[in-house]
Amino acid sequence: MANQTLLKNPVTIVVEHLDVELGAWSALEYGCIARESHAAGSRFLLSSVPTSLQMPEELAATEGLKVEHRSIEEIFADRKSKICLLDPAAEAELSPADGENFEVFLFGGILGDDPPRDRTSELRKKGYAGRRLGPKQMTTDTAVRVTRMVVHEKVPLEKIQYIDHPEILINEHERTEMPFRYVRGDDDQPIMPPGMIDLIKRDADQGIDDLF
Repeated sequence: MANQTLLKNPVTIVVEHLDVELGAWSALEYGCIARESHAAGSRFLLSSVPTSLQMPEELAATEGLKVEHRSIEEIFADRKSKICLLDPAAEAELSPADGENFEVFLFGGILGDDPPRDRTSELRKKGYAGRRLGPKQMTTDTAVRVTRMVVHEKVPLEKIQYIDHPEILINEHERTEMPFRYVRGDDDQPIMPPGMIDLIKRDADQGIDDLF
């Protein structure tokens, strides 16, 4: 029944890539967003990708990913009123009803900077309707996952189970705290893209921001 509902009201997820490069962290997130969006019956567009940016082979082959060199303004020039910008500075929070009012949900990549650098401000200037996902900083894939739960599955934002700032065991002597909010999975662990924990462990000596 749930899958039938999703297919009746497909939405488009757009991540406007706000960087001239693509780090390993972002590649894992984008791949995860593509797979989950495809499974939910949604479209996923990675927009404003510089023509000079070569997608990693594994990411380029991911089902559900469509790379666009055009900006969100060009792609949906005739549907501005149907675009919802997920914006930490928005006054209203995302609600299940927004799934009926909007067709495109826009995210600024990279959302997960620590400390936050408000990259979404570049999209805010374009005048899209904004909604927020609560007070905590999320990674891009988490923000998309939460949005899908609210607008597809009709779960109110406050009913979603989260894990804030989880600790990752690097080795028997070292742990690192992730400065983000994650959705709690069925196994009571934070939901992260496949390969993310290995990446964090492998690059434990780098700052989190360096991994994007």
